[in-house]
Amino acid sequence: MHARVEQDGAGGLPEGLGRAIRGTAEDIAALLRSASDTGLRVPGSDWTVGEAAAHLALANELMADLAAGRERPYGDGTPQSLAAANARSLADFDERRAEPLARMITDQAEAFLDAVARPLSGEAADDRVPTTPLGPMPRSVLASYLLTHMLGHGYDLARALRRPHMIDPALVSLCMPFMLSVMPRVTAKATTAGLTARYRIRLRGGEAFGVSVADGAVEVTPGAPPYRADCTILIEPTTFLLIALGRRNPWRAMAAGRVLAWGPRPWLAPGFPALFTAP
Repeated sequence: MHARVEQDGAGGLPEGLGRAIRGTAEDIAALLRSASDTGLRVPGSDWTVGEAAAHLALANELMADLAAGRERPYGDGTPQSLAAANARSLADFDERRAEPLARMITDQAEAFLDAVARPLSGEAADDRVPTTPLGPMPRSVLASYLLTHMLGHGYDLARALRRPHMIDPALVSLCMPFMLSVMPRVTAKATTAGLTARYRIRLRGGEAFGVSVADGAVEVTPGAPPYRADCTILIEPTTFLLIALGRRNPWRAMAAGRVLAWGPRPWLAPGFPALFTAP
């Protein structure tokens, strides 16, 4: 994990995370401004480009409010409740034009960074952590969540508009605090029940972490795990993020050589993504 704190106006965030949030928001805004038709369908989604952009704008606003210490209930963390909350928010917000949404996405990203640069006020402020759609998390992890969320939907918009996406290994590294913290919360009980396995995941050129599964319970160990893994998975970072977010098929990624596996039980590798429900 990153240890140094950056000095770019986003106090308390891991180095580079504030700049990544700002840059990703600007990249998404540029994508939207290039769109001649926001009614285009997003591949693999029921949303149009305008609806996906509206969701991003509203989500950035939600994250900015949470970072500022305002309570914003939004589902209970289950995929069904989050989908319902998304549908309600889009029904209440009818903007689908590219320019206003592009501006809102960048403005709310800046509002988020302004909020995390200021200390929370009120009683026991030092002990308060925002309650997010995926549970309580420190503001530094919330920032990683914001970046991850923007990258996932930014990837969708890039595909819909046939433009290059903005994900790269450095950005994936900044998503890892959120990814590691949320994995135990998004465990798929149907696939982890009865399973006992120990995984070591290595992002090519980047982080390593361990995942231990024991009959439905998942424990994540940042860094090299202290145990011998049943299955070691080496994966290209962008591929890891896209599979984790449900944007890429793991079998196809393995066939393309972007995922390698070894150890006493290497056959566990293709089923690893199914242990979790994409947030």
